[in-house]
Amino acid sequence: MHIMTIDFEASCLPRHGRSYPIEVGIADGGMSRSWLIRPHDDWAGWDWTPEAEALHGLSRERIAQEGLPASVVLAELVAAAQGCRVLADSLIDQYWLDTLAAAAGAPSPFAIQHVATLFDEERADEARVGAAVAFADGQGATRHRAAGDALWLSALIAHIRGVMLPAPQPILLAAQ
Repeated sequence: MHIMTIDFEASCLPRHGRSYPIEVGIADGGMSRSWLIRPHDDWAGWDWTPEAEALHGLSRERIAQEGLPASVVLAELVAAAQGCRVLADSLIDQYWLDTLAAAAGAPSPFAIQHVATLFDEERADEARVGAAVAFADGQGATRHRAAGDALWLSALIAHIRGVMLPAPQPILLAAQ
């Protein structure tokens, strides 16, 4: 099955309070897409930390103005992930997908698998994973933004699997 990577940026980490997704990005074969997510009314009063904002650089004002409704983001994300195995480098991404789906009034559309599952399947030892991390780090993806983090993970997976990728090409970066 074809692999697509996913990453979310959020209002804060759950250990700091009630967290909601503010950006989601996907990558596939050196191409990426991202969406800013307008805060849903259900998330009013949920937490926002200055540490999270400093990390991803997205302000509340920007996502309120430039973000798309949860239902629009979810529909486009579901269409993009059709027929794909979706992987992330953090288990918390499933929580944010579930939170996005709930705000859109829909069930969670797919399960996100942790990349470690693929490492096990590929019998990637620590040295091989380290080499893949170094390769991904050298690809120049913008980190701590959803599309960039998804591109980084896509490069890491390609290296593990021995797949050559074209140079990263962001596509249709909605509300970048």
